[in-house]
Amino acid sequence: MSDDDLDLSREEFSVYQFFPDDFSERVLHFVDFATAMRCAGQLARSVGGRMGTTRRIIITDGGDCLIFEWKFGEGITWPPDARQP
Repeated sequence: MSDDDLDLSREEFSVYQFFPDDFSERVLHFVDFATAMRCAGQLARSVGGRMGTTRRIIITDGGDCLIFEWKFGEGITWPPDARQP
């Protein structure tokens, strides 16, 4: 699937967060894109995101493909064009 094929208005997305002990948690399941991005931003700005107890946040689409990734200390790492200089 190319970026042109991704219809954000019809897809269902899930948000996961990862912790230092390799434990992960699904925070949201099958929500719209705007809700998933809002949640990822809130997690990144949360106390855990600022302190590093939240190490990684990802958003996957309905086919379980990675469409967004944030890492503690690095910021947005996927998609590459969304990285901050």
